[in-house]
Amino acid sequence: MKLSASFSGALRTFAYFMASGTQNTLQGVDYVSLYGEEPSAIELVFAIYANVIELDEDGTVVNAKYAEKRATDSLRAYCDPSFVVTPPYEDWETVLHGPPPLRDSVSPTP
Repeated sequence: MKLSASFSGALRTFAYFMASGTQNTLQGVDYVSLYGEEPSAIELVFAIYANVIELDEDGTVVNAKYAEKRATDSLRAYCDPSFVVTPPYEDWETVLHGPPPLRDSVSPTP
């Protein structure tokens, strides 16, 4: 099973704005310097995004903006200790799931 085009588009868009320093939920936060220097802070952003995002039965993303906000609030709090994430994160939102195996179990398909 492949990820839906809706999810792929949502992830691509989120990654673009995060990497370009233009993520609208992080206006005024200098977070681009964290790439390469604080990779765990960026890793947590993407983990929260992946844990929070939801798709309907057709694979259409239904809460992209909420997932972005929850994810980027962690980075805002990291950069500004006075920022309080509301509501506080639940454990399931911040879990770092294990990596994939070092080798694919199937050959790539075109």
